[in-house]
Amino acid sequence: MTTHTTPPSLAARIAGLPDLPMSEIKALWRKLFGDANPTHNRQFLERRIAYRLQEIEFRKTNRQLVDRNHRRIEALIKNGRVKTRDRTYRPPAGTVLTRQYGGAEHQVLVTLDEQYEYQGRLYPSLSMIAREITGDRWSGPLFFGLRERSKPAAKKGGVR
Repeated sequence: MTTHTTPPSLAARIAGLPDLPMSEIKALWRKLFGDANPTHNRQFLERRIAYRLQEIEFRKTNRQLVDRNHRRIEALIKNGRVKTRDRTYRPPAGTVLTRQYGGAEHQVLVTLDEQYEYQGRLYPSLSMIAREITGDRWSGPLFFGLRERSKPAAKKGGVR
C-alpha cells in the first residue's frame, strides 16, 4: 500500500503567493489551469491558485475516509440514520485547525497520511501537539474543538 505524505512545503508555497511578482502569478496560473488568467485581480488569482494547489495535493484517495463513508452508508441503510460523528472522527486531509492559546494563534494542517503538521513538523496525534503548545496533557480533539467536554457524572446518593 502506498502512503502519500503532504509535503511540508505546500503550506509555505501557499503562504508565499503574495510575495511573488505578478508575472510569476500569471505563469503559475497558466501552468495550473492551462490558459491565460481570466482577470488581473491579484487576490482572486492567489485564492484560486491556492485552492488548485491543495486540490492537486489532496485529491489522492484517503482510504480511511472512504472506509468511514462506507460504514456510514451501511448504517443509514440498516437503521435509517447515522451518528452525527464517528468516535474516530478525523478531519479530512487539508483541513487547517486553528486555536488561540497563550496569546498566540496555533495552526495545524491535517495531512493525507493520517498525521498532523504543526510548525513544519509531523505529529501522529493532536494530543501531542496540544501538549507541545500547553506543556500539559490534553485531549487533542478537545483542545482543538473537535470534541466537546464530556458531562460530569451525577453524584451518587442525590442532593442533600
